[in-house]
Amino acid sequence: MAMNNTSVDSYLSDGCGRCEKFQTPECKVHLWAKPLVALRALLNATELVEEMKWGSPTYSVGGKNVVILVSFKDFCALSFFRGAVMQDDDGLLESPGPNSQRVRFLKFRTLADVKTHRAAAKRFIEQAIEFERAGVKVAPKATKVALPEELVARFARDAALKQAFEALTPGRQRSHVLHISGAKQAETRERRVDACAEAILAGRGFNERH
Repeated sequence: MAMNNTSVDSYLSDGCGRCEKFQTPECKVHLWAKPLVALRALLNATELVEEMKWGSPTYSVGGKNVVILVSFKDFCALSFFRGAVMQDDDGLLESPGPNSQRVRFLKFRTLADVKTHRAAAKRFIEQAIEFERAGVKVAPKATKVALPEELVARFARDAALKQAFEALTPGRQRSHVLHISGAKQAETRERRVDACAEAILAGRGFNERH
């Protein structure tokens, strides 16, 4: 199923095109028709440029993405690309998940929600535009990964491998850890440590090619 990137009007009438419910009353976009229309009007009252990307209405300034209208099963939301650095004294913004370092959601379920948080939504939109124009960066958070026992044991026997692993970027370290930890059996994890060793010594992540 191809995503619907034709127009926002088509998005509102037909849906996002992400699943087989496209152009049916069951599409999740139709669950939030009224708040989506109200939020679109709020966004279009600003200098932001409206277009369709990734099957959702996306709003940009100077060619840079600022905020996107998203629809899920349980809510719709303004999704701010730099939401993590925006001032949110009332704690209204929510992270999409524990690993999201940049994006933050301002969630809505009814037209009444839009009316209640209209002033806050406008402030967030204005902040987002200002931050994009100023080139404000979201500093990545350093996250430590729990190493599987088999990898720790290998490091105890192989100092060069341990040093090479510590020199990897956090993302590359994580790719190896996830691959090794994904095995249920200890023997399989040990084999995966062997398989990862060459890439680690070469300074590559698990999924990186030569």
